[in-house]
Amino acid sequence: MNQDGPPAPPGPAAGEEKKPLIEYPAVYTFKVMGKQEHGFVEYVRALFKRLMGTEISPDSIREQPSSKGKYVSVSISVYLLSEEHRRSIYAQLHQEKRVIYYL
Repeated sequence: MNQDGPPAPPGPAAGEEKKPLIEYPAVYTFKVMGKQEHGFVEYVRALFKRLMGTEISPDSIREQPSSKGKYVSVSISVYLLSEEHRRSIYAQLHQEKRVIYYL
């Protein structure tokens, strides 16, 4: 059978692990969205302070209100040591009632 285009690159050999997409330690940016009310940005800063065990620098946080101002997106960059740490933060974000959406 004739195929168009180049052949697909080979996958990892049996017993070989795929290379992770993120190499740790790394600075990783989470994006957290919620309603623009009751200090949502400070709430996110305090949440990440608790999750990271350290103060979050104001330089590490950016906020972007929605076009109508009802919602706000908070981008927060933190230093992660492992994939497990990244996943645990996402798991905690999933539990938070004030967090509407996260990336």
